[in-house]
Amino acid sequence: MPIVEAHILEGYSATEKSRLTSALTNAIRFVVPAPDVAITVMLHEYPSEAYARGGQHRQPAPALPDPSTIVRDYLTSMEARDLEAAQSMLREDFQMVFPATDPMTRLSELIEWSKARYRSVKKTYDGFDALHGNGVAVVYARGTLHGEWLDGTPFDGIRFIDRFEISEGKIVRQDVWNDMGEVRAQ
Repeated sequence: MPIVEAHILEGYSATEKSRLTSALTNAIRFVVPAPDVAITVMLHEYPSEAYARGGQHRQPAPALPDPSTIVRDYLTSMEARDLEAAQSMLREDFQMVFPATDPMTRLSELIEWSKARYRSVKKTYDGFDALHGNGVAVVYARGTLHGEWLDGTPFDGIRFIDRFEISEGKIVRQDVWNDMGEVRAQ
């Protein structure tokens, strides 16, 4: 029965503390074969006046935004074709790679590329999975695609997985895998 204690400065919201305890529980589960109910996480909060580094009292750093929320908001903006809102969620060095494409760096490239593939496409989500690795938050969005081919024929149930990397609260990279090409060829 693992017990994890973390010391944090006061100032984080209940939601942020809940995200932290969930993340610590998940980190333990990567190594220790214990069910969630057997993992205890305790947060000890201290007022900023009780903490100093280098002789200076410090304030807590603001919590990072939930990476899954960033991805959901981005995908919602893209589906609504609110490109300005979607663009605001991307870092300047953003890259996206779709099946059989070179990396694209602008949303306008994606819109132009997709015009030759389908009239419309929307996503139904089965889930979002977030983790942290190599200095970035990684979010996988998975589910199915539905929409209309160029000739107006509907399609649906096409599997997809999108992998996003988030750094500094912005999306840095999007990799897309789906069965659209295979289904279209049929």
